[in-house]
Amino acid sequence: MNSAKKEFERWLAYPQLSDELREEMLGIAENAEEIELRFGSSMSFGTAGLRATMNAGPACMNVYTVAQATQGIAALILQENGKERGVAIAYDSRIHAREFAETAAEVLAGNGIRVYIFDDIRPTPELSFAVRQLNCMAGINITASHNPKEYNGYKAYWEDGAQISPEQTKVVAAAIAQIDMLGGAKRMPLADAVAAGLLTWLDKDFDEIYLDTVLKTSINPSVITDVADELKIVYTPLHGTGYRLAPEILRRVGLRHLFTVPAQMVPDGNFPTVPKPNPEYAQVFTLGIEIAEKEGSDLVIATDPDADRIGVMSRTADGSFATITGNQMGALLLDYIITARRANGTLGKSDYAVKSFVSTDLAMKIAEDNGIAMYDVFTGFKFIGEVIKNYETEKREGTFLCGFEESYGYLFGTYARDKDAIGAVLLIVEMTAYYRKKGMTLSDALAALFTKYGYYREGVVDLYMTGLDGIERRRKIMEKMRNDAPTVFGGVKVLTVTDHLAQTTRSLKDGSVTPTGLATSDAMYFVLENGDKVVVRPSGTEPKIKFYFLCHGDDAETLAAQVQKYNDDVQNMLG
Repeated sequence: MNSAKKEFERWLAYPQLSDELREEMLGIAENAEEIELRFGSSMSFGTAGLRATMNAGPACMNVYTVAQATQGIAALILQENGKERGVAIAYDSRIHAREFAETAAEVLAGNGIRVYIFDDIRPTPELSFAVRQLNCMAGINITASHNPKEYNGYKAYWEDGAQISPEQTKVVAAAIAQIDMLGGAKRMPLADAVAAGLLTWLDKDFDEIYLDTVLKTSINPSVITDVADELKIVYTPLHGTGYRLAPEILRRVGLRHLFTVPAQMVPDGNFPTVPKPNPEYAQVFTLGIEIAEKEGSDLVIATDPDADRIGVMSRTADGSFATITGNQMGALLLDYIITARRANGTLGKSDYAVKSFVSTDLAMKIAEDNGIAMYDVFTGFKFIGEVIKNYETEKREGTFLCGFEESYGYLFGTYARDKDAIGAVLLIVEMTAYYRKKGMTLSDALAALFTKYGYYREGVVDLYMTGLDGIERRRKIMEKMRNDAPTVFGGVKVLTVTDHLAQTTRSLKDGSVTPTGLATSDAMYFVLENGDKVVVRPSGTEPKIKFYFLCHGDDAETLAAQVQKYNDDVQNMLG
């Protein structure tokens, strides 16, 4: 009997195994491939926590893997003498999310650690805010963000409100390795935890503190009331946590004509109206656009299930709707924030912004043109949070203006250290109102940016590699990119190759090698002769490798054709 089958039989023999998981396991008892997939390995706990399909087995999300992970988090907290400061716990609308959150609460209480747990679903950014507001040592969020309905996940945060560091992850992973996931975690029933003074439920009163804080990030709120009679916005939470707080914050700034998508306002982890609840995909806007056409709205906004990402479609000059990509929205927001702050006298000479290094160079150009410092960081909002933290700990002069990632995540204040779609709803609508007063849509505003700075276009190729050999296939592709790095992309020669794992940059012109001076990351960064850039990295949340193309040109058509060449070249290169 192989190791996967032995583990399968061990789980099946566990007396406390839930009826649901036992029935599921019996259903795959003769399926050797599924048994190997679910029981042949364990999830690796990383800086992004855990994320997998919800099934039985150590490679999946279930109450036993959640309990084991939380026992590992408890070990870190106890090591840091943080049990009195405690842990904040939130969860989204996904199937089993509350069950997993309560399991985590039971384990923490079982270890004598104070717990603050939300009484219902909440946005991810509110969890980050809660960690900071309540002076917690850590935070736990049960969410799989924008993944399909079969997934759930577990994110761990530290006292600054950002996700835990690689060093802390090692401590947690080492502790997890010593814990039997079937009953190895200490647990205390929730009622007993409340009676012992270890557990506090966070209710809508806490939402008021969060909303009041987010409202303070508004730069020119009166611009919304100025056009309140004509400004119409359509919003959908895609069955997720934004269903209550996003509309509420817009009502509080005076928006009068807010239309929601009724079928998607109901929290539901099955996400019945969309194949995948990801606001990066145009398909999720179908119902919202129908309402926008009927009501005459210029804008449709969607937030993902845990309300940390936000997507927008704007009406164009010909009356149709077009996507404002995450890169384009980041550039628009940065430009608006600088313009609005300069107008009201709150823009400082030392103010700064942060973006991920796979995000548009247009934002860098806007920052340079306005004398604003722009930091490029590795992918993951914790790195944006690191820059903010360094400014605070070093007491450096300058206000954080915004941080963003190309994957539709934005933050406009230091109250949280994760992307916040509730705050983004507020700033995007404010910006929309600003341009409405000028007789412009966001599509018009984007065209104006391109006229001023030249055309910027970004592309991405997602190569999914699932199954038993998926991890090995991803590893081999990254190995190939390092050992036999391409010298041409899309017919354009490569000038330099940066390997962020080796922390070196190599010139293909003279062969010289220089250190990056940056931390390590599993990513390759190619700069081409025409100034375009290609970045490749494995995803931290999904079984895929991503290729990013960051391009700049004089006209949209030529640029689009060049991005397609890069796309085709990568597809051919990797078969």
